[in-house]
Amino acid sequence: MENSILDKIISNHKAEEVAKLNAAEIVNNLFNELSERERDILTRRFGLHGQGRETLETAGSAHQLTRERIRQIEVASIKKLRELKRLEEYVDVLKNVINQLLDEHGGIMERNYLLKLLVDFSFTSDSDREKDKEVHKNYLHFLISKLLHEHFEEVNGIGHFKEAYKTKYQNLEHLEEILIELLSKIEEAKKIYKTDELISLLKELKSFQKHQEKFNIDYNIDISRVLGSDLYEEKADVINANKALYSLLVTARKIEQNKFGYWGKYNARDIKPKTINDKIYLVLKNYGKPLHFVEIADRINKIGFDKKQANAATVHNELILDKKYVLVGRGLYGLKEWGYKKGTVTDVIKDVLKESDGPISRDEIIDKVLDKRVVKKTTIILALMNKDMFTRVGDKYKLKE
Repeated sequence: MENSILDKIISNHKAEEVAKLNAAEIVNNLFNELSERERDILTRRFGLHGQGRETLETAGSAHQLTRERIRQIEVASIKKLRELKRLEEYVDVLKNVINQLLDEHGGIMERNYLLKLLVDFSFTSDSDREKDKEVHKNYLHFLISKLLHEHFEEVNGIGHFKEAYKTKYQNLEHLEEILIELLSKIEEAKKIYKTDELISLLKELKSFQKHQEKFNIDYNIDISRVLGSDLYEEKADVINANKALYSLLVTARKIEQNKFGYWGKYNARDIKPKTINDKIYLVLKNYGKPLHFVEIADRINKIGFDKKQANAATVHNELILDKKYVLVGRGLYGLKEWGYKKGTVTDVIKDVLKESDGPISRDEIIDKVLDKRVVKKTTIILALMNKDMFTRVGDKYKLKE
C-alpha cells in the first residue's frame, strides 16, 4: 500500500513534504482572494499576527467600524473562502493528515494536543522559535474550525471532554462510559498514576472490556517527539501502542496530568497545586532529595504551575512552619516522610543509637546519620566525641548510661 503523506513527512521531514502542512502558507494563499480589509480583520480576530486574538471592539477600533460591522465582515469573508473553487486543492493534504491522526487516536483529540502534533510535523527544525509555533497553531485552528468544518467537529469543552476535535460521525457515548468509571476508580484509590499505570488501570475497567473492539486500531504513527517534557519522560512505546487510550486521557475534562507526568483528578492538590505549600511539596517530592529554599522558589517559578511568582522568603517561612518539612542542612530542607529527623546532629546520633540493637561502628553511624541529615562526615565525627552523650566500646559506640 502506498505510504500516506504523513508517513513521508515523519520518515523524511523534507521541506517540500513538510510545506504541504504549512498552515500559514495555505491561509496566505487563500487570503489572496480577499480584500486588504477582510484579510486584516480575519488576521486580528484569529490571532494570525502573533499578538493574540482581538475582540470585535478592538478590531473595530482599528478600522473605525462598529462591532456588528466587524462581525458581518468576518462572517462574509469566511463564507467567501468556503466557496472558493480551489479550496479543496489547498486543504486536501491537511485534511487527510488530520483524518489519519484522528483515526489512530480513536476519533477524538484534545485541541491543543492535535495542534501540537500538526505543528511538530510541519516544522523542519527544532530551532524554530516557540512563538512561531504558537502562531502556527492559530493558523491551524482557523483552517480546521472555519474551512474544514464539514469534515471535523469541535467538542466545546463541557461534560466529560475538554475542547477537542473529532471526526464528523464519531460517537462519544462509549468514551463517556469509560471516563465515568475511570474517574470513579481514581477517586476511590486516592492516588496518582504514571501514564503507563493509568493505561493499565483503564484496560481493567468493565466499560473498556465491553467496548474493547472499538479500540482495535492499527497504530503506525510515532508521536514520541511530542511526549513528556524537561521534567519527566513518557514511555513512548506504551503510548504509541495505545494512542486511542492516551488521547482519551488527554481529552478527559476531569482527569489531568501534572507538571511531573502524574495523572489524577483534575482538582487534586498533587495535580493542580492550590497554595505555595502544595507547590513546595510537589517540587521536593519529585526532585527526590533536599533542596535549598532559594532553589525551591526558583524551581516553582521555572515550572510555572500558574502565573503567581514564588518568593524565596515566603517559601522559607512555609518550610519552617510546616512539620512535614525538615531542616537537614544550612537552608536545605527535605521531607519528613523520607526519614529525615529534626534536631541537632547529636540528637540524630542519639536516635540512631536508640534504634540499634547494641553498639555500632562509627562508619555505620555516619551512614545512618547521612540518611537523615545533609552534613559533613567531620561534623558527625566531632559530635561522637561528646563523652557526656556517647561511650566508646572498642571500635563501636553506644549511648552513655
